[in-house]
Amino acid sequence: MFVDRVKIQVQSGRGGNGMVSFRREKYVPRGGPNGGDGGDGGSVIIQAEAGVDSLAALVQRKHWRAPDGGPGGSSDCHGRDGADLTLRVPPGTVVYDAEEGFVLKDLVEAGDSFVAARGGKGGKGNTHFKTATNQAPREATAGDPSEVRTLVLELKSIADVGLIGKPNAGKSTMLSRLSRARPEIADYPFTTKYPNLGRVQIDFDHSFVLADIPGLIEGAHAGAGLGLEFLRHIERAGILVHLVEPMPMDGTDPLANYDAVRGEFALYNDGALLTRPEIVCVTKCELPGAEAIRAKLAEHIGREVQAVSAVTGEGLNRLVHAIAGLLAPGAEADEESA
Repeated sequence: MFVDRVKIQVQSGRGGNGMVSFRREKYVPRGGPNGGDGGDGGSVIIQAEAGVDSLAALVQRKHWRAPDGGPGGSSDCHGRDGADLTLRVPPGTVVYDAEEGFVLKDLVEAGDSFVAARGGKGGKGNTHFKTATNQAPREATAGDPSEVRTLVLELKSIADVGLIGKPNAGKSTMLSRLSRARPEIADYPFTTKYPNLGRVQIDFDHSFVLADIPGLIEGAHAGAGLGLEFLRHIERAGILVHLVEPMPMDGTDPLANYDAVRGEFALYNDGALLTRPEIVCVTKCELPGAEAIRAKLAEHIGREVQAVSAVTGEGLNRLVHAIAGLLAPGAEADEESA
C-alpha cells in the first residue's frame, strides 16, 4: 500500500525521578547520601532512509511513544535511559506541525533526521544536594515531563524529471520504456494511483531519476480527482516532460488538454510550477494524424514540440538527450542568457 500523507502524534519519554537514599552499613555510621540520578527519557526521531518508499508503516498507528527513563537507585546507581524511537520515512518527506501548519523539517536526502519530540532529562538524586552544612539532604528532583506533538508527514517524490499530462497520456508506458520501472499499465484513465520512480541511464557515468506522476484533471489545485496528490509530487521535479495524447479516448481536444494542465499549475502554489523547464511531447506518434496535432500544438505554444512513441521507440533518444542537456550544469544559466 502506498501512503504519501499521514497524521500522527509523537510523545517522548519522561525523565526518571532522582532518588533519596543514604548509605547504611554496619561499620559506616554516617555513610551520607547516595541517591542516584534518574535516566533520560527516549526521544522520537524521524529519519529519512533509502529503500523506504511510502509512509504505509505509520498509517496503522496514530500514537508513537518513546520509553521513559528509569528512576535513580541507591548506591549512586543511575537510572536506565529510555531508548530513542526512530521512525523511518522515505527521502522527500516534509514534517509539518499539525496545529500551526508550519514546516518543521524537510527530509530531502537519505540520512537526514529530525528530533520530533525530545526526551525529558532525568532528575537529580540527593547526592547532588550534599553540602558542608546539609550533610543529610532529603531532597531530589523529579524527571522532566515528556514532550507531545501532533505532526503531519507528507511525502513529495524526489525526481530530476517529472512526466506530467492528462490521464492515459502514456506516462507509465514511457517510464517503463525508458527505465527498468514496471508500473501498472492499462487502457483506462487513472491507472496510476501514485508516483512511480525509475532511473534512466544516459551513458556510463550519467543518469537521472524519472517520475511518472498520476494524471491531472481540472480542479486538481482544489483537490479534485487525484488533485493535490498529483501536484504535491511534482513540486520537487526540476524538469517537466509534458505528454500530450494526440487522440484522447474521451474525445477532448489535445490543445485544450495541454492548456488545462498548465492552468492547474498557475492556480497551485502561486504558479511556482510554471517556472520549471518544460519539454512538450506528443505521444503515440505512430498514430495517423499525430504529426498534424504536433504541428498545431507547436504553433499554439510558440515553441518546439517533440514527437515520441513508447511503442516504436521513435523520438525517445532525442527526448533523453534533450533532458540531459537541461540537467547539465549551467544549462539554466545558458537558457536565461539566451
